[in-house]
Amino acid sequence: MQLAKFYSESDSKFQFSREQSSDFAKKIARDFNPIHDIDAKRFCVPGDLLFAVLLSKTGISKKMHFDFSGMVNDGIQLSISHNSDNEYALASSDDISKEFLTVTRSGEINDNPEFIEHVVENYVQFSGKNFPHIMVPLMKEKQLMINPARPLVIYESMELEFTRLDLSNPEVEFTGATMDVEGKRGIISLNFTFTENGVAVGHGIKRMIATGLKPYEDDAMDELVEKFNLRKEKFLAANSIAA
Repeated sequence: MQLAKFYSESDSKFQFSREQSSDFAKKIARDFNPIHDIDAKRFCVPGDLLFAVLLSKTGISKKMHFDFSGMVNDGIQLSISHNSDNEYALASSDDISKEFLTVTRSGEINDNPEFIEHVVENYVQFSGKNFPHIMVPLMKEKQLMINPARPLVIYESMELEFTRLDLSNPEVEFTGATMDVEGKRGIISLNFTFTENGVAVGHGIKRMIATGLKPYEDDAMDELVEKFNLRKEKFLAANSIAA
């Protein structure tokens, strides 16, 4: 995956360009959310990229909880601010009170770079498949959908917990999803397990917020999915990437 090419670092401060962010979203996570497009008016660095870089810097603990509290734009200088050994945040280098991602953790830590990269790559490839494969059936079940004109789904939080960390190549497996509706907001929860050699060694949950929900329309959703698939196919073909 070569994570280092998707961000720039100097003096323990790092930042993301639009090109780096968009390439990570599309080439690694296969995430074609429009807010990660280079020319997006409301551009946002992928939450999975923030998560990946943070783990590469701090290691993977037996139990971790992540809260996403702000959208990161391109060019913002970031640093890791430690409140304690078990609490830290990804914050603005200019104002450490401005936090974008906070982490609490406990238990032993595995900081092996190969292990971390394997976990990250497997996780983000799973994570990037949430639309349309998982989200569309959930929205159809609830008869509510995101606004096709302004489709916006963002990270809310994530949890990881391993039974042990003497692992080498755990794989991520999807185990189910739910959608809880609060007015025009939907909280989408994706559940997954980590397995190694067919044995469960951990589990996790990813929560996302879908805003501006409206009554479900088959034709409008079919059109949104078709546009998504066409954008994906066009990008992969232009970059000679296998589907």
